[in-house]
Amino acid sequence: MNPLLALRLAGYARDAYRQHPWRWRVIAALPLAGPLLAGILVTGVLIAIADDSGGSADTPAQVPGIPAVMLTAYTRAAQRIAQLRPDCRGMRWPVLAGIAQEESHHAAGHAIAPNGDIAPPILGPLLDGSGTGGNRSPVRNLHGTFARAEGPFQFLSTTWSTVAQDGNDDGNRDPQNAFDAALTAAVYLCGRGPRDLGKDPDLRDAIYSYNASQVYVDRVLADIRNYDALQRKPVANAPAGGRAKQVIDAATSQIGVPYAWGGGTATGPSRGIRDGGEADRHGDYNKIGFDCSGLTLYAYARVGVVLPHQSGAQFALGTRLSKADGLTALRPGDLVFYSPGVIHHVGIYLGDGQMINAFASGTVVRKDPVDLHEYAGGARLLP
Repeated sequence: MNPLLALRLAGYARDAYRQHPWRWRVIAALPLAGPLLAGILVTGVLIAIADDSGGSADTPAQVPGIPAVMLTAYTRAAQRIAQLRPDCRGMRWPVLAGIAQEESHHAAGHAIAPNGDIAPPILGPLLDGSGTGGNRSPVRNLHGTFARAEGPFQFLSTTWSTVAQDGNDDGNRDPQNAFDAALTAAVYLCGRGPRDLGKDPDLRDAIYSYNASQVYVDRVLADIRNYDALQRKPVANAPAGGRAKQVIDAATSQIGVPYAWGGGTATGPSRGIRDGGEADRHGDYNKIGFDCSGLTLYAYARVGVVLPHQSGAQFALGTRLSKADGLTALRPGDLVFYSPGVIHHVGIYLGDGQMINAFASGTVVRKDPVDLHEYAGGARLLP
């Protein structure tokens, strides 16, 4: 047998046994039950294992803004927590993603190896009471030196020493490893007693135990709601027709046209303007192109709909499509908006989780996945 294949099969068997030991005990007893019964039971057990090994049917293949290894770490931790904390219910990957979003933006700016190792290390400020990072009370680690939070889930060494888990089964427990850190975060959030993270009070309590700040709790809950919306998968949209198709065709015909702050009219791309900042650094005032709302007003002008040249003003038009409903509420041709507090960006929904937009200075008109992290909802302008 190919040695690599043998190693993979051995790893699969090991993980399957750890997740479902009773099934493998059944298999071990089968020779005593006779060939016919053994054959029947082996088939049933292997089918059951195969069904479980594929992960949650609600887990998307990719999530904008989350590296693939990090998403795998979250989903694997959510699947394994029942073995470690059987009294914990409702753990799911969006809960872990919500925490990691606030703690490290999913290890943004760091390399993540397939085994979960993160480089360079993610280190918080020294908690020496100087006020850096809001810390006013010195915190020391087990060696007496000033502590600092570590890894994508920002664990203190004192906390890590009490709950650390080996999420990738390599014999080490490293806060700088995505799999170890995600499984440890799941254990910490579940606590020691019964807890149902599918219920809002228990979920709030768990997040508050992670960081005793109601502002933090509210931010994480907002992130979780955004990621939960991805599990309500977008409707498999039929191809756009009628006026919506005209709008989409007009927008997609401009793919590759430069972004230009202030650019775009009802008749096409136009020269950008100065903004005194980012756009000026990219020379947008010397480019012929579109900004985000300039592209949408151009596309909708093709069907006689007049839009203002400002995304916030466009947000006030049409039929509101709730942020909480995620992509399920959208259909091709709808406007999609983004806001970290105020509306700052707009695109046109194409269907199947994709949009077309003039993204930012230094880019061009392009197709992108609808990122739900700052998604503020949509607007339907066409009946």
